[in-house]
Amino acid sequence: MMKRRGMLALAIGATATVALSGCAFGGGAPTSGEALKADGVGTGTITIWSWDVAATALKRLGADYEKAHKGTTIKVVDIGYDNAYDKISVGLQAGTGLPDMITLETDHNQGYLTQFPKGFADLSPVLGDKKADFDPFKWATGTGKDGALHMAPWDSGTVGLYYRTDYFQAAGVDPSAVKTWDDLVAAGEKIKAATGHTLLTADLSAGGSLSMYLQQQGAGYFDDKGEITVNSPDAVRALTLLQTMQQKGLIKNAKGWDASVTSAKDGDSAVTPEAVWWIGTLEGEAPELSGKYAVRDLPVFDSSSAPTSNNGGSGLAIPAQAKNPQLAADFMAYVLANSGNQSSMMQKEGLFPAYLPALKADFFEQPSDYFGGQKVFQAFARLTPKIPSITFTSDQSVASDAVTNAVGAAVLNGEDPKKALDDAAAQIANSTGRKIAG
Repeated sequence: MMKRRGMLALAIGATATVALSGCAFGGGAPTSGEALKADGVGTGTITIWSWDVAATALKRLGADYEKAHKGTTIKVVDIGYDNAYDKISVGLQAGTGLPDMITLETDHNQGYLTQFPKGFADLSPVLGDKKADFDPFKWATGTGKDGALHMAPWDSGTVGLYYRTDYFQAAGVDPSAVKTWDDLVAAGEKIKAATGHTLLTADLSAGGSLSMYLQQQGAGYFDDKGEITVNSPDAVRALTLLQTMQQKGLIKNAKGWDASVTSAKDGDSAVTPEAVWWIGTLEGEAPELSGKYAVRDLPVFDSSSAPTSNNGGSGLAIPAQAKNPQLAADFMAYVLANSGNQSSMMQKEGLFPAYLPALKADFFEQPSDYFGGQKVFQAFARLTPKIPSITFTSDQSVASDAVTNAVGAAVLNGEDPKKALDDAAAQIANSTGRKIAG
């Protein structure tokens, strides 16, 4: 379950975004909806669309909410992954057919807000005064050009560096001395010489996590003007890093999710730059490796880059066509802006809170036996407020495909990273009509 939540952005994100950007939207979404009240408490019934562990969490908290709020009914429908975005897109275009609340992955927010700027309720009256309490990256992606919050942050995909303590020890490498990615590459060469293991495992057919390294530098595939930035100096630096590691024989290329998990179980590589949800994957899929892992900040490119990034996560939104938006808003605040409820979703469903006060709960202070007694959730809690904000657009999937091709050209075929990314930028511009930045 942790695997499926965490891999949303990698496994189905591109496909779902194609469903969004590929439709000929005619602006059929409602142009207005009932304005929410800051202190309004709704009654009656709401219906929510979600899936997997997110739906499980909403059903559990929905039952608790009903007990505390007589006369309310919270209906959660698990609509599954496969058709979720098709159903949401059709409902927005038609202006009818959507429930009172929907779940959205973070990387879909800006695409929907661009296509349907009036298709979602303004959540500012309910959550606006709590902006400082949420993961700033998640808040930014849920905010429209009108400056209002339309998609409320739920769970974060905060990224850290998982590393095999036994491999570092065998090579005589001090993990705390690794400050930059160049340092890590040098450490990887020592580890390979001493142990025979590669530095990291990456799915190069899916872009080798280039977007993760790009966001670490505060950059994305587009800038805040919607112009193409996949060939920026930051992107070239990130792709050059991957190419360098490949040329030095430090990457184990694993195609797909199952291969990545198998690689971890087999102990192929010394480090895994990945999101907090990877904890659940390791504990569930590789219990025999207990005591051999620790977590730390990502190495940085330079002093201007962040020690973390993001991979995955989602939020909740209220369509403007909702029949009972006030109850939906009250339940949303109950789920998302409540430390106890957010902490419970981490413990029971593995959803790492985007609500920062929840990260102070006792659960996040507990040492982990699997990670050798390290307070591993505390490490991710410390990093979450540092995730850089970047811009997503409705053409995210087009850019992702082009960048993935560039990774293959540079890392697998040895092409110059700048040329590969220039070609990707030109391809995106030709497909979307967007301007290349600079």
